[in-house]
Amino acid sequence: MSHGDYKAFFAAACIGDVALAEHHLDAGVDIDFVHPELQSTALVAAIEERHEAVALLLLDRGASPTLRSPLEGMTPLEAARAARLERVVARLS
Repeated sequence: MSHGDYKAFFAAACIGDVALAEHHLDAGVDIDFVHPELQSTALVAAIEERHEAVALLLLDRGASPTLRSPLEGMTPLEAARAARLERVVARLS
């Protein structure tokens, strides 16, 4: 799978743009790619920004529920608990 335009995909996750995140996923971006500059996963970043709809989309589309994001040092579940995103916590538990 291609890394595609990971930075644009990551930005979409961070701002909560579901349609743009879907576009990049459909274009073949690697959902679990950890960019050497960003050092974060899109899933944990979306959760930290409290973008529940994007987080659930990424999980639906196959994002690893256990991949620790290097920058934050957290798994998606740890990040969801810290952000108090109960639907995401329930999905990951």
